[in-house]
Amino acid sequence: MTTIELTALTKEYGGTRAVDDLTCTVEPGRVTGFLGPNGAGKSTTMRLVLGLDRPTSGAATVGGRDYTTLDTPLRTVGALLDAHSAHPSRTARDHLRLLAASNRIPAGRVDEVLEETGIAPVAGRRVRTFSLGMRQRLGIAAALLGDPPVLMLDEPANGLDPEGFVWMRRLLRRLAAEGRTVLMSSHLMNETSAVADHLVVLGRGRLLADIGTTAFIDRSSAPRVQVRTSDPARLRASMAAEGHEVRETGGARWVVEGATAEEVGAVAAREGIPVLELNDVRVSLEDAYLALTSGAAQFAAASPRTTTSTREV
Repeated sequence: MTTIELTALTKEYGGTRAVDDLTCTVEPGRVTGFLGPNGAGKSTTMRLVLGLDRPTSGAATVGGRDYTTLDTPLRTVGALLDAHSAHPSRTARDHLRLLAASNRIPAGRVDEVLEETGIAPVAGRRVRTFSLGMRQRLGIAAALLGDPPVLMLDEPANGLDPEGFVWMRRLLRRLAAEGRTVLMSSHLMNETSAVADHLVVLGRGRLLADIGTTAFIDRSSAPRVQVRTSDPARLRASMAAEGHEVRETGGARWVVEGATAEEVGAVAAREGIPVLELNDVRVSLEDAYLALTSGAAQFAAASPRTTTSTREV
């Protein structure tokens, strides 16, 4: 079983702690979303795992080993940190051939990952002619080249089109289903919510959360139900008798605070109240994330000033 293990990991630059006593384990068989505001330490943590920086203290290991001790690292860890890292004058195929040769990966694997990432038709073009989305696909192809048990991807959906988003989700889910360890850093909450089973959230270099995605959202969600009925007066009276506030939200829809859809449905059935729509309301991953990290953002824009306009009559 290959895990990414961070133990009291700390990295200081001058007097600034980019990563501060970080301890967590990224497990196989699931997609772990790596979240945090700009400057939270996510990229630094990934660089420490990959041996591109040395920790001030603590340790970062993959399968119990330091990355720098691996003989053929691409066979253990596939990483995408920078879509612009490929030499612009090389073709996509030559870029991958060079990586394969350096890690004793069979040459035939190059064509396999070119096909898998959808860039086989442009494999003979020089990288400098690629769009950002094409560079991202090339970077993912390089990460997949050694068929590694561990994948570390920094903003992998950056620059992808809608079809690319769908492809990325399917790819990450498949890799996790195969038992691989997948760590994905992203600022795209919708994409993270769609694919991540687990979340590791940083703020100012420190661990804020290490929890399943559903549990992370649920702990920020007070029970609330949205309901549409042709008899709102009876619904309000019945729910008030149960101790729940009912308020109108527009479009003939009402919100019942502090209740679940199961509870509201049971009351409506008992009282014979017609229900046309009924569902639990949960906060989004973005809402839960912002609530957690509101005091941990290194960079934040000032709130816009309210302006009052007047009109002469």
